[in-house]
Amino acid sequence: MTSPGKVASPPVAAIRPQGRTVHGVSLNDDYAWLRAENWRDVLRDPDTLPAEIRKHIEAENAWCDTLMAPTKALQRELIKEMRGRIKEDDSEPPQPDGPFLYYSRYRRGGEHPLICRKPRANEGSKGGREQVMLDADALAEGKEFFDLGDAEHSPDHRLLAWSADEAGSELFLIRVRDLATGKDLPDAIADTSGEMIWAADSSAFAYVALDDDHRPTRVLRHRLGTPQSADELLYEETDPGLFADIDQTQSRRFLLISSSDHETSEVSLVDLADEAGKPRLIAPRLAGRQYSVEHHGDELLILTNADGAEDFKIVSAPLSDPSPSNWVDLVPHKRGRLILSHICLAGRLIRLEREEGLPRIVIRDLESGTESSIAFDEEAYGLGVDAGYEFETDRLRFIYASMARPAETYDYDLATGARTLVKRQEVPSGHDSEAYVVRRIFATAKDGARVPVSLLHRRDLKLDGSAPCLLYGYGSYGAAMSASFRTRPLSLVDRGFVYAIAHIRGGTDKGWGWYLDGKRQNKPNSFTDFIAAGEMLAAQGFTSRGRIVAEGGSAGGMLMGAVANLAPELFAGIIAEVPFVDVLNTILDESLPLTPMEWPEWGDPIRDVAAFRTILSYSPYDNVKAQAYPPILATGGLADPRVTYWEPAKWVARLRATMTGGGPIMLHTNMDAGHAGAAGRFDSLKETALAYAFAITAAGGGWSEAGELAGSS
Repeated sequence: MTSPGKVASPPVAAIRPQGRTVHGVSLNDDYAWLRAENWRDVLRDPDTLPAEIRKHIEAENAWCDTLMAPTKALQRELIKEMRGRIKEDDSEPPQPDGPFLYYSRYRRGGEHPLICRKPRANEGSKGGREQVMLDADALAEGKEFFDLGDAEHSPDHRLLAWSADEAGSELFLIRVRDLATGKDLPDAIADTSGEMIWAADSSAFAYVALDDDHRPTRVLRHRLGTPQSADELLYEETDPGLFADIDQTQSRRFLLISSSDHETSEVSLVDLADEAGKPRLIAPRLAGRQYSVEHHGDELLILTNADGAEDFKIVSAPLSDPSPSNWVDLVPHKRGRLILSHICLAGRLIRLEREEGLPRIVIRDLESGTESSIAFDEEAYGLGVDAGYEFETDRLRFIYASMARPAETYDYDLATGARTLVKRQEVPSGHDSEAYVVRRIFATAKDGARVPVSLLHRRDLKLDGSAPCLLYGYGSYGAAMSASFRTRPLSLVDRGFVYAIAHIRGGTDKGWGWYLDGKRQNKPNSFTDFIAAGEMLAAQGFTSRGRIVAEGGSAGGMLMGAVANLAPELFAGIIAEVPFVDVLNTILDESLPLTPMEWPEWGDPIRDVAAFRTILSYSPYDNVKAQAYPPILATGGLADPRVTYWEPAKWVARLRATMTGGGPIMLHTNMDAGHAGAAGRFDSLKETALAYAFAITAAGGGWSEAGELAGSS
């Protein structure tokens, strides 16, 4: 029976066909009306969403609430568990910079961080006079959404530039705080990407401005005390397919202005000590060539895929003339060893690389050429580098974790090789790493490729096929899925789930070639790899067919839509978070913020017939079939500039109108957030609890045709 106050049936979106012909193929979109004509205004102010569309989205939320109402107690329990694993007054290890130690921390119960510092004389001690430079909890008070973007202290330690987004649309306002008074200066820079790089004399900073189409296209220099309208243009990207970004060398001598898409980049240097410094191009853009830059003395050290170095190499070039004709191999290319990133500290080059799916850190003495490495002997783990602020240092900080082992932060002495543990992630409610098993196994794709799968389960779990499984995947943009420690999935694992990550093609988990084999015309490999991972987990007794809940977000949400169309019977349920499911319509529309720069990833269906047909063959929205689908939970963010709210809304409407059985199909849209959902560290637990309650319910039998939980009356 339907309880009083509940919605009795799912929303039915009006069918208003819009047709067009592209490359001789007739396309029909019954739900295009869900895209607001004033969508740009909605990104800035969600209250401008047209009433008819808002009514439909809110009806979807009400239907989702109705179906998930019997799990409210479970959701509260999950939130309590997940919150219990978070150290409420957590603090990151301080990083030294000149006379201060800088760090962020949380107050007990706080949603947002405190940005702090204390005198360096107290390094290694818990005492000392702390200065709270920025209290993000106070800044967020009374706001429906607040996301602290960046917070960068000035080189003279007198000022703090900080940025925040108050709508979820990723339009950040930059302010500058006087650290002596605690008050913000009049300077206010609107519509930015949120990052800023200080000039050496602390009188100005560089930032990236977003244009009317939400694209980061211009790099400007703002001088303190002047209006934003007077800011000096340093660089403007006129190609809509490339976005501008800023960074700085570890030496802090140069501002780096990069312009890139997913396969081509170019970088210019600006001397941060020159108040009138202009960009100096290192190497002009060349289709398919990527490079990133570090500085050491009279040289630049450049990570690049030039000259066929598919898995990248590091070259040196004279600072006086760093053009490609002067590039000399320093760390040659080695196929299968993907160099992920590099930094320079005085006298040393540090690189993070991955081989056979496992990361390691390699330290090279630039004078002698000798190398040493940091690696761990586990089947699957995550490893990262935190370079800190300083260049003249013998200390390197790194972070290690595995799926069962909480993160450990070490300071590594580059002179002696000694490791000092500076922080071990605390799990206040308790955690015994030995109670869990971490595995790295391989599925065989239909073309014979070996697909790595990292998994976690309790040591006492019977692997007889009866366990449910949450299988996570992404597989786009070359992003590798780290097998590091996550506290939230433990709520599933402790309930008898196997938690698995499929390292499918489209990521760089097995090198750059693994990425190329999952993009453009090879994109379908990502989907069949994920299905192969699920089939393997069932065949080996970790779970069984129909007991797997699949999860993915953004481009991983596209993966969810594709596998739902291809192998619905394999899954007990599908969680598609901010899913990129209306692929063809989006990539055919040059007016959308991200479309032109997405063509290198998916292909350009406007000008390339083959690309059009490939995308048409898998675009989840365009391939919904008259078949039974598993229960699906889709989520969206009303102010999301990356995957616009109408993509999941249209997909859900078409699924309900087309499917012949199964379900139910649910959509929950966060009306106060964007792509990343709720920004607060505890507020976001509500979204995870909804997804996990869905997974537990789906794996336990799901819902009846009436929308009740299976077995309920």
